[in-house]
Amino acid sequence: MNSNGAFEKILHSFEQYYDISKDVDAPFVAEAIFKSHNEQYFLVKAAKTADIDSNEFVFFYINNEIHAEKLAELSNLAWERGLSRVSPYYGHRNSDVTLIILSDKIEEESFKKIKKLNLYKSYKFGLYGWSSFRALAYETSTGRAATNRRGSDLKKLVASL
Repeated sequence: MNSNGAFEKILHSFEQYYDISKDVDAPFVAEAIFKSHNEQYFLVKAAKTADIDSNEFVFFYINNEIHAEKLAELSNLAWERGLSRVSPYYGHRNSDVTLIILSDKIEEESFKKIKKLNLYKSYKFGLYGWSSFRALAYETSTGRAATNRRGSDLKKLVASL
């Protein structure tokens, strides 16, 4: 399976819960956004006890070959774009940023570096929530996948490809 076929399958798995846009700024080819808002009350709506917002911004990148320098550039760009959309306040729980890279060939050094990616930000010592970074790199020619520690559950996306 090539990168474009894998991209379409993975993107399809996001369609049910995420708002997907293929009209995004380069270098990304698509973006998926998930927003959840919950409120908790005590007996009546006027007695609101909690306001909880949770968001996720997923960025997709496809290329024939990925090098370690490109991986660093993509992860920083996705992190910056994701954080620019965060509005922390007392009801903000988390806003996670996810990067999914699909490529025919991924350099061995890139596989090592993606495992070490660790981006995290806390807002007002966690009282206004936090943001964390998840990443997945999938080599379509061999079926190898690598994730950072927070993105380990992303391997399920490519397990069936």
